Order: sequence, then structure tokens, then C-alpha cells
Amino acid sequence: MTTKKFYGNGKLLLSGEYVVLDGAQCLAVPTVYGQQMTVAPGAPGQLHWASEDHNGNPWFTYVFDLEALFAKENYTAPEDQVALRLASLFREARNLNPGFLRTGQGYRVATRLGFPRNWGLGSSSTLVSNIADWAGVNPYLLLERTFSGSGYDIACARNNTAILYRTGSPLPEITPVRFSPAFKSCLYFVHLNRKQDSREGIRHYKDLKIPKAQAIRDITGISLQLSRCRTLEEFEQLLGRHETIIASLVALPPVKERLFPDYPGGVKSLGAWGGDFVLVTTENDPRDYFASRGYHTVLPYEDMVLC
Repeated sequence: MTTKKFYGNGKLLLSGEYVVLDGAQCLAVPTVYGQQMTVAPGAPGQLHWASEDHNGNPWFTYVFDLEALFAKENYTAPEDQVALRLASLFREARNLNPGFLRTGQGYRVATRLGFPRNWGLGSSSTLVSNIADWAGVNPYLLLERTFSGSGYDIACARNNTAILYRTGSPLPEITPVRFSPAFKSCLYFVHLNRKQDSREGIRHYKDLKIPKAQAIRDITGISLQLSRCRTLEEFEQLLGRHETIIASLVALPPVKERLFPDYPGGVKSLGAWGGDFVLVTTENDPRDYFASRGYHTVLPYEDMVLC
């Protein structure tokens, strides 16, 4: 076996959070930060896994016994939660491709993130995409059988341009778009100093027993308008409408109202509300404003987005 290398882009969901799960079209962008994975020969019958953070520091290592991993009877799942998730990915990938991870061979797998783990740019989605490439299986099906979710993050991992995304089976509807607005120098991403659990956000949304059809139609329209937007003023108006619709749907206050009521520009949550990054608009450098409130990770749009 020769050494193989895989790479997946990180992701940011600019529009369509929550409702993308129910078929709304969303606008998403890949990031310049991603995750790489290298697979090399290893000790027969074993899979040695090693994960490094963005600074090259190891944060997880584990050795899987391949025969035990794929035992049809008396399978014992790992107690470690990270190992358990990896095992579920390997077992489902094997179900999709019985030739994956032959027990007579050995493997050494090394991964390295290009971004801090608490940034929420897709450490799981890039992993799923990379493992699917290695196994030669449908990444969206692998995601569905393991971590769940809409799959937009998988699409970002595998596309180098902004996309309009809609769920579908067996494959989603993905439309590459050129989203490079003239006002992109007025867009920044601000980290809220905490990582949001996307799985918890999905559970909260799915538990809502309210009509969603109109919101799905409205957000689909806004996503399309955002992708074609020509002025900052129009962009800010669309972001405001989007926040109002989602706030009503999930019964949570918009992030601007909750954290930045005196901020003069637009503020929009990205992905599940409550953590990770927000998108802000401004014609002036906003870093002093956010630093004075304890938010020191502020990235210009062009430093974050791949396209």
C-alpha cells in the first residue's frame, strides 16, 4: 500500500441554518482552513490513529485492532468517545464498501487541523469527507449513517467555491456560485469564544412542533438574493430579515439583540445559534469594538473564505 493524502475544506453557513434540514436552499462557503489526512502502511491487523491540532500538538491517539473492530458477533465498542465516533465511521464505511480496511493489512493515519478546534469550521465534516474519499464511498450517505446533519458541510469540504445547497437523496442539489461581492471588505467573522454543539442545535430544531413551510420558502428566496447581492445596504437588509425569520422559528433572540445591541452594523448567526462565528458588516474596522467586549478573534472575509 502506498501513502495517500486527503484534504477537506472547512465551512461556513451564511444562510439557511436549521431550515436547510427541511429542504430550504442555503448559501454556504468553504474556508481557507481545513483538515488534512495521511494514510500510510502500518503494523498488520492494526489501525494506528493520531490527530494533531492546528499547532501540530497531538490531541488524540488510538490503536484499533481491525479484527475486533469489524467483529460480527460480540463487538465491543470503544469507551473513549472520539474512538467510538471513529469506529462508527469505519464500520459504516465498511458496510458501504466491504473491501475497505482489510484486516490482514495495517494502517497509520495522521490528521491535522488547519484551525483551532473550538472554531467550529468543520472538524467532523472534513473528517467524514476524508474518510469517505479513502474508503471510496458516498460521503453524504456516510454522514447520514453516522453523525447526521444536512450535508452542506460535506459539500463545502469538497468544493472550492461558494455553493447554493439543498438536501436530496441519494445526492443533494449543489449549485456552485460566484459569491465575491464588491463590498466583501466590509464583511468580518467574529468568534463568540465558545463552540456550539451542532448536534444539540439539530435536536432542538427537530423538537419544534410549529409550521415551517413559509419560513423554508422565505429563507430559500433570501439565500438566492444574498448570492446575487450587489450593495452592502441590500445585504444588511437581507441579513436582518433572515435573523427575524429564524428567531421567530426557534424562539430565540437574535445574536445582535442578545450580545451587541449597540453595534452599528449587521450581525448574523452562522449555523446553530449560540456559538462559533457570527458574520458582521461594517464600513470601518470593527476589531476595537469587539475587543472591548472580550471578542478578540475577528477575521476579515478575505482571510477566511476560500472563494
